[in-house]
Amino acid sequence: MTQQNDNLVEIVKERYGRIAQTGTSSCCEPTCCATSEDLGYQESDLAAVPAEANLGLGCGAPIEPLELRRGETVLDLGSGAGIDVFLAARLVGSQGRAIGVDMTPEMLSRARANAVKGGYTNVEFREGRLEALPVSEGTVDAVTSNCVINLVPDKEAVFREIYRVLKPGGRLVISDIVLDGKLPEAVEKNILAYVGCVSGALLRDRYFELVRRAGLTEIEILKDVDFLAAAGQEEAFGNVEEVRGKVRSITFRARKPS
Repeated sequence: MTQQNDNLVEIVKERYGRIAQTGTSSCCEPTCCATSEDLGYQESDLAAVPAEANLGLGCGAPIEPLELRRGETVLDLGSGAGIDVFLAARLVGSQGRAIGVDMTPEMLSRARANAVKGGYTNVEFREGRLEALPVSEGTVDAVTSNCVINLVPDKEAVFREIYRVLKPGGRLVISDIVLDGKLPEAVEKNILAYVGCVSGALLRDRYFELVRRAGLTEIEILKDVDFLAAAGQEEAFGNVEEVRGKVRSITFRARKPS
């Protein structure tokens, strides 16, 4: 990994650690705040998990279309304060397992406290990087992630790791940010935009090229939303016309071949 990538990882880690400690995503700044139902959860979802698990950092709601079944093992990449892990845990039941992986100690501490508060006995939170998951090969039925992979400089490594940990025939549903056009140079260089999930995003074709290159197949787009418009943040990035329609919140499904 290059020095620049290392620096970006440390900046992301520091900022999300601060969010975990304060309990707020500081949405007055450009950030991945799920401020509309187009980007986030239904009220019934939020009512089913500890309130402290929702930090408003997602750009979708990937758990329902993952179609989890009792007894399955599900893995959440960049699990944060635990909201998707807890939603998944309810669906896989006591015979299943919901595992969250996050690189930020403060987020892991918050998630583990939320697990205790919610009485979850079938969840586990592990510290690790998405490019080198602390998960054994071929042990996971389903993988999910919510607006996190775009923050990782080496996205190709993440998709390779997803392929590695999935069982044959295993599936994934991921919400993430992709671009339908090049962003203004000032936005690309803005670190707040990076940790807010925007300037770290790839062009759509390149993103799905990496998904396919990892060996994942049956790619299906389930949702495609103008992220900045839905989050009410177009003006935060300067000239609205230069960014309008380019930053997309997508939710997609794919599978590891049997």
